Amino acid sequence: MKYFSGFCLQNESELFDKFTCKGDFCVVGFSYGAQKAFEYAFTCKQRIDKLQLISPAFFHEQNDKFKKLQTIFFKKDSDEYCKNFLKSIGLEYMKFFKKATQNELKELLYYEWDRDRLRELTNRGIEIEVYIGADDKTVDPLHVKKFFQEFATIYFIKDKGHML
Repeated sequence: MKYFSGFCLQNESELFDKFTCKGDFCVVGFSYGAQKAFEYAFTCKQRIDKLQLISPAFFHEQNDKFKKLQTIFFKKDSDEYCKNFLKSIGLEYMKFFKKATQNELKELLYYEWDRDRLRELTNRGIEIEVYIGADDKTVDPLHVKKFFQEFATIYFIKDKGHML
């Protein structure tokens, strides 16, 4: 399995052990890492059977003002921003903390999921699974579900947030 970590995180894959495929041909990403996992799967020339996107970061519905404010708050105090972010997703301990960069924040906020590229992955025979917490406060879970349902098996998990 190849795993991609979420924003401000490293080595947190153990938190998702009950969901993730452990095979050699699986690619998994959590939140910001889901964006990275998708990009990796799209460009990878090696065999991939399954792409698992856990709580994919999805800020299409957020306006530019929201994104600019996030960037300003990050510039002002990146450590405090990251701590508040982790707390907001339900991860209040620092075991998995990794200081994020301003560039990573911009990638996270401005990333555009591409339907044509998702379709191409499914046409290549890659099975896509998306895990969404119904009570996710970081992204709009219904919007995420609607966007991915054409391309993926959706696991919409009741009473769970971003960290599932």
